[in-house]
Amino acid sequence: MAQQTTSRTVLVTGLGGFVGGHLRAALPERPGWELIPEQAYDLLDPASLDAWLQQGVPEAVIHLAGQTFVPQAFKDPAQTFQVNLLGTLNLLQALKRAGFSGAFLYVSSGDVYGRVSECALPISEQLSPRPRNPYAVSKVAAELLCLQWSYQERWRIMVARPFNHIGPGQREDFVIPGVARQLVRIRKGLQAARIDIGDVDVTRDFLDVRDVINAYFSLLESGQNGEIYNVCSGQEQRIRSLIEQMAAITGLNVDLHQDQTRLRHSEQRRVMGNSLKLKEQTGWKPGISITETLQSVLSDWEDKVERE
Repeated sequence: MAQQTTSRTVLVTGLGGFVGGHLRAALPERPGWELIPEQAYDLLDPASLDAWLQQGVPEAVIHLAGQTFVPQAFKDPAQTFQVNLLGTLNLLQALKRAGFSGAFLYVSSGDVYGRVSECALPISEQLSPRPRNPYAVSKVAAELLCLQWSYQERWRIMVARPFNHIGPGQREDFVIPGVARQLVRIRKGLQAARIDIGDVDVTRDFLDVRDVINAYFSLLESGQNGEIYNVCSGQEQRIRSLIEQMAAITGLNVDLHQDQTRLRHSEQRRVMGNSLKLKEQTGWKPGISITETLQSVLSDWEDKVERE
């Protein structure tokens, strides 16, 4: 008789977001984990968190939710701090009241490193954060809060710093899905063979969102208490090259047109992360090539443009 495996329960905040949606979809195919059903909650309302935890105390938590839009953080930094810092404190305290004693993963951001000189690439966790916007400051503050709790609680608390991640379902105001939408529209004859784009000669470290999720579960299973982990590909990708790859996949010849409204002042010309710590301590490694990721984003927009 086959031995049945017992699933561990995981509570995930932010399931309505880009990463959360992929995590929800992937969980049924991930043996050994069972999602605690999401219910209405507000990170700034401790009572709503207590009510959610009445369904059962999870064995693990992935804290994705937060205010992540940098322009909004500049517009209302106080609200960003309320949600990202106080909201994280409220979640930690609610878990403690419920008797939680498992693994807690706080999802921060590679944005906390701020401006990094090229001589410091690839960026490792040893580099001190130098946040340059209120969002990144709130993330560093919440990281420190989680680390402080890791010293005093008998939990296993870890911090993930994901770099750029892409995949199906991402909003078109991000560069790769934005270009994918335009390419699909060109192929369908809905716009001229010209891509309106911002700065294409910067580099970024892109990781498929499905690899990001695998990294998070690897940390829940094998990450060490009180540690910070970069989640990145370790590969430097030039935006222009990625656009050319997508055009080749679609079989199109297109002109690139620099749209002034899409230009964002970027002090950081090159980005490349170092994920050696994550790989060594958990055995995680990326499994999806950049070509496969670009193909999946284009396929996603094929369906969306049909419905527009």
